[in-house]
Parts: sequence; C-alpha cells; structure tokens
Amino acid sequence: MQNKSNLLSNPQELIDFLNSETKKMLDMFYASGGDDIFRQFSQSWTELANRSWEDPTLWIRTITEYQQGQINLWKNLLTGNKEESVAQPARGDRRFQAEEWSANPVFDYIKQSYLLSSKLLSEMAANAKLSDTEQKKLEFYTQQYIDAMSPTNFAFTNPEVLQQALESKGQSLVDGLKNLLGDLEKGRISMTDESAFVLGENIATTKGDVVFQNEMFQLIQYSPATEETYAKPTLIVPPCINKFYILDLQEHNSFVKYCVDQGQTTFLISWINPSEEQGYISWDDYVESGIIQATEVVKAITGSDKLNAVAWCVGGTLLTTALAVMAARKDTSIASATFFTTLVDFTDPGDLCVFIDEQQVKHLENKVKNQGYLNGRELATSFNMLRSNDLIWSYVVNNYLKGQTPPPFDILYWNSDSTNLPASMYTFYINNMYLENKLVEPNGLTICGEQIDLSKIKIPVYFLSTYEDHIAPWKGTFTGTELMKGKVEFVLGASGHVAGVINPASKNRRHYWINGELGKGADHWLETSEKQEGSWWPHWAEWLKKRAGSKVPAPAAAGNDTFKSLEAAPGHYVAARIK
Repeated sequence: MQNKSNLLSNPQELIDFLNSETKKMLDMFYASGGDDIFRQFSQSWTELANRSWEDPTLWIRTITEYQQGQINLWKNLLTGNKEESVAQPARGDRRFQAEEWSANPVFDYIKQSYLLSSKLLSEMAANAKLSDTEQKKLEFYTQQYIDAMSPTNFAFTNPEVLQQALESKGQSLVDGLKNLLGDLEKGRISMTDESAFVLGENIATTKGDVVFQNEMFQLIQYSPATEETYAKPTLIVPPCINKFYILDLQEHNSFVKYCVDQGQTTFLISWINPSEEQGYISWDDYVESGIIQATEVVKAITGSDKLNAVAWCVGGTLLTTALAVMAARKDTSIASATFFTTLVDFTDPGDLCVFIDEQQVKHLENKVKNQGYLNGRELATSFNMLRSNDLIWSYVVNNYLKGQTPPPFDILYWNSDSTNLPASMYTFYINNMYLENKLVEPNGLTICGEQIDLSKIKIPVYFLSTYEDHIAPWKGTFTGTELMKGKVEFVLGASGHVAGVINPASKNRRHYWINGELGKGADHWLETSEKQEGSWWPHWAEWLKKRAGSKVPAPAAAGNDTFKSLEAAPGHYVAARIK
C-alpha cells in the first residue's frame, strides 16, 4: 500500500490511488456475479450489430440524431448558452441533482454528453426487434452498462467529489479509502452502518426460544404477550434465500411481534445457512425435513392437531409443494395458508427473467455444482442489479468517493446478510420452476415420493401481493388463486416486494386493495376491488382470527417435556454469516 502521508500531500496522486482502489472494488463486484453485465452486454450487442446489416436505416437515423445533439452541445459550450439543454436526466434520476453539474460548463457538458450517449444506446437496444427474451436481456444489460459508465461513478468526472475533497483538504478521500479497504476485506459493498445492529439486541429481538433443530432448520417458539392465545398455532415459513429476521426487525416493524401481540402462539422456521458440505440438501429435504417436520413438532408442543401456516416468497413456493404433498397423503395438519408475494406459476418471473435462460442457467449451474452451493453474494448481486443505481452505484460514490458512512437502516442490514443455497436445491428450483414451470402442471413433479397437483390443495388461502413487486409480479402471483381450490382471499398491497410486506400496523401507511372479483383474471380483480387506506396487517389478522380456534390459556413456557428450550431466540443458525 502506498504511503498515506505522501498521498495527502499530493491530491492528484491520492485521486489516482482512489480510482485504482475503486477499480478493485468493482472487480470484486464483477467476480461475485457482476461480470455478467459486460459479458451479456457484449454478447447481446454483437447479435444486434449482426442483425443491423439487414436494415441499417434505424442505426443511421439514431446515430445522426446523436451527432446533431453533440454538435448542439458543443455550440452551447462554446457560446456559453446555458438556457437550452440538449439532454436532461430522466425524472427520478438523482445522480445529477447537485448544482455543480449545471453551474460548471465543463461538468454540464460531461453530464449532457453522457445522457446523449445513454439515449443513443437505449434507443438502439429498444428498437432491436429481437425475441421477447433476448430483447429484455439486451435492454437490461444495456442499462447496466449505461449505469456503470456514469460520470458520477468516477472521481475525475464528478464535481461533487472534487469539491468535497477540496473543502475537506483531502479528508473525504482518505475516509473513502478507509471505507473501500474495509469493504474489500468484507468482500461486499456496505449499504448501512453494520456496527449499529446486533442480532438479539436491537434487531430480531422478539422474545422466544429455539425448541427444536435438525440439519435443516431451528424452530423458534415465541413467548406469548397475552394471557390467552388462540388454540391453533401459527407457523411462519420464511424464504430460505434470505434470513428470517426481515419478519422480526425492530419492535415497531416486527411482523413476528405483531402476530404475538394478536394472541397467536407463534412459531418460526430459521433455515440453515448451508456450506459446501451441505450442497446435497434438496428441495425434497426443505419440504420433508423442513416444513413437514416443523408442522409435526408444533403440533406435539401445542397439542393442537391443526395449525395455520404463513410463508413469504420462495418460502411460499416451498409451502405450496408441502401442502400438495400433504394433500396427497391425506394429511390435514395445516388448516389455512397465507402467502406473501409468492410465485407458484412462473410464466412471468418478473425482472429476474433477464438472468434466466438455458445458457445463463447452465453457466451458473456448472459453477454451483463445482463449489457445492450458490454463494449468497452472487444472489444478492443479481437482486441489486435490478436497481443498480440505488443499490450499487450510489454506495460506490457516497462510500468510496465522498467518504461517507451510510446511516443505520435495518432493512439494508438484513439485505446485506446473504444466505447460500445448496447446489441440489438450487438446480431443482431454477430448472423446474423458472425454466420449465412444472409446478403448475398436474402431476408434473414428484416431490417426497408424491405427485404434485395444486388443485388438491383445498384449504382456505390468503394471498398478499404487492403492486410494484419486480421479483414476484402481482399478476403472476395472482394465478395462484386460480390453481388452488380452497376459499381464496386475495389482497394487493402498495409498494414493492419488501416494503409492501413490512408495512406495520403501528404506522398504518400506504394502502391496499381487497374484495375484487376472482375467477376472471388479475385486471378484472383490480377493476372491481375496493381501495383501503393504511396497513393490510389488521385485515390479515382478522382473516386469521376466524380460523385460529377458540382462546385458551397462553403456554407458561416454551416447548414441552420432549422438545425443551435449546437456546434463546433468535438462535445461532441465523447468526452464521457468509465469510
């Protein structure tokens, strides 16, 4: 490492060094999955260039418009004309909000030139006329390339960075360097002040005990908050792609605490964070040794022969397959099921479709088989790429170029706490759900020795989808209402995949839609629905209350003689972090 005092005495050298270290950070980002940006961008644009020879008129027209824009931009720069901008940031683009981007002619030119080039690439990609799949990939990876090349991402072309370095006498760059070196050691970009949170102390704090564990999961039983609880317990099945504590963040926004406060005897599955040695764990294992095993333990502890299940995202897909297995076995242990933003029909996989085709899946599948698991960081990178300016590049700029420490934010802390997926489970999931969409085919899959037919699921179900969900699009999740044959309640919440679910009743924000007419498609449901203000949590709690049985004295202690408390919640499975 270069001598810091020399760097401080030579700002130019410091900026050069910071740029080189930033490149290392970006190399780390590409190594964890971001390399697909340039690989897929190059591949898609090679195909586009080959096709352009069939009809070059579009290219000629677009390039001519770009050249004219550059000429006008130069005219404005030479004449000092600041009134007529050639290019403006799109609405909602916050990268160029600082006054320096407009007040300084040089940086104004850099900004507008970048925006012109971005428009050129975007229009050429948008008019490529490829197949639907290839078109989406081309537009996505083109946008990723455009975002990565923004002048805001580089010290020399960002006036805010240079101004801050000047005003702080280089301290902002030194602080940025410290942030960068810290993240290089962690192997990921910091999105929040991670030192502000400690599991069990100020996040995942709802009181409870681990009452069972196997190689798949720990089962947490939460302590009652009321003198009486409902006879039928509630079992929560979080996604195994993320840690469970998104449902138990802090006291004011904990869904788990809300359940407990409503008088529900609440249990939750805390999935293992698998290592290379556990790559053999299969989808069947998550169903049989996971959900079905947890169901039996909950029944044994509570003495109830039935329970209500709640699941989120891939946890809901797992619960769906478990319900189909149990239906085939005539097992009626689960009395009702609630699904948060859950896909069972993968016809429309949302924005994730850009990562899902046979070529990309095969490439990743080979990698996963060799290392035994899908690294959670690669998964996180893919999700972050869907909103790269907000979840990648803004942190590169603020953390490393401006030397800022991101503020504490519980959801972003959880978002940074990645989880691996076993190779066997991942390859089954990606191929049978996303690529082949076998779950919706009657008897299309055999799981745990049983043929899967979703029409045999005849219990009451509650579907919560969110309007702006880009991971599980609400119209895609709506299809689940037409595949299961029990009484269905469909609710559409505002916002997206996470914020739309974690919408605590205590704040009572946003809105949701209910009571649309089912059986005639998603659009018709929305047209006939009723808009309600506030959080959907109370609506769900009222729905569950009708299926929770009578009130009984709250359990005096966790577990029973067979299943004793092993440790306090949140347990040690959730504490295992990717190194």
